[in-house]
Amino acid sequence: MCTDCGLSRTAEPKRCGTACQFIQPDYPALEAAVHERVRDPARADERFFGPYKRMVRARLRKPVAGAQWTGITTRLAERLLESGAVDAVLTMAPDPDDKWRPVPVLVTKPEGMAHCRGMRMGYAPLLGLLEPAAAQGHKRVAVIGIPCQVYALRAIEAQLGFERLYVIGTPCSDNTTTERFHEFLALLSDDPDSIIYLEFRADYYVEMRFADGSKREVPFLLLPISKLPGDFFPLTCRTCVDYTNALADITVGYMGGEGDQWLLVRNETGEELVSLLGDEVDLSEPGSAGKRVGPVTGFMKNTERAAGGLPLRGMPNWIRPLVGWLMPRIGPRGLEFARARVEMKAVETVLHLRRQKPKNMKHMIPEHVWELVAPYGLEAEDGERFSSRDTVSRSARD
Repeated sequence: MCTDCGLSRTAEPKRCGTACQFIQPDYPALEAAVHERVRDPARADERFFGPYKRMVRARLRKPVAGAQWTGITTRLAERLLESGAVDAVLTMAPDPDDKWRPVPVLVTKPEGMAHCRGMRMGYAPLLGLLEPAAAQGHKRVAVIGIPCQVYALRAIEAQLGFERLYVIGTPCSDNTTTERFHEFLALLSDDPDSIIYLEFRADYYVEMRFADGSKREVPFLLLPISKLPGDFFPLTCRTCVDYTNALADITVGYMGGEGDQWLLVRNETGEELVSLLGDEVDLSEPGSAGKRVGPVTGFMKNTERAAGGLPLRGMPNWIRPLVGWLMPRIGPRGLEFARARVEMKAVETVLHLRRQKPKNMKHMIPEHVWELVAPYGLEAEDGERFSSRDTVSRSARD
């Protein structure tokens, strides 16, 4: 249960025991420390997305060439360096020998961010750069990370000694190894090396761009998922409880953007980050349409039938194109799409842990996840839910 966030590669690897998202996470405590409050039950969407000050649709007026979507994450990091707010940015760049393999890098010049544009697939020890950054004298640092990296970062933040830390988070789930991702690309094209861009969009299509300038769009339902091995996505990613990166200062994603990007501005530092973009960015209110209950229920049943493998839809092939055409028109869109994906991840977490690591459930599953799955009839069985007695027992051990 490790995604190699990099903490185990530092001088104090034993911190993994208390800082890992997949051992015994404490989201309420860290959310209170980072955002100065926990999820507000009066704000229904915080149950899904974590604490936030505001959510907006966003797009850069001048998109960053070669970036994913319009390049807001890249531009935020550039602006931090241009303005002198930070000395260095910890992020990912492509491996020189494989454009899809992520490699942790320490960027100190705004122009250096151009090399980091786009999506990588795989695992890389980003937090292993924290000590080199400090050793080089960097006191003001930004980190661009996925949820499992950000959770560990926040858990040790007080030990780092930085004068200022900015955390830009991207949503994440269903990561895989770079090698396995190449197997997936080979199922999508006879010339997978020519694919230079791939994006799972909120309109139920995957977009691919090729080296020759051409573009191809494939409905989710027509993807060759059935040809992938059952363990294509590791158990860590199938049991992630933080799809929306709730401990970042700002989450930059797409799920609720309806074709634009989707920003969750979580605290005052997040507001400061948005202000760095000034009039370079267009902001608007996110929309919401459709209903998620049917798709989430179907996903749950498919996951149960898959018995630990990939949740495959049991519809005949002839109807898949029709359903693929209908989903962008009548399926959940905007914030309802985002809620659906978060609920699907919550369902997946409970079902996969129950099947493969039942003893981990009461420590790994936060209370808000049980609240998300309750409407679908998933209730905790004996020993699966953390209780007040466990808190007393833990305090006694400590």
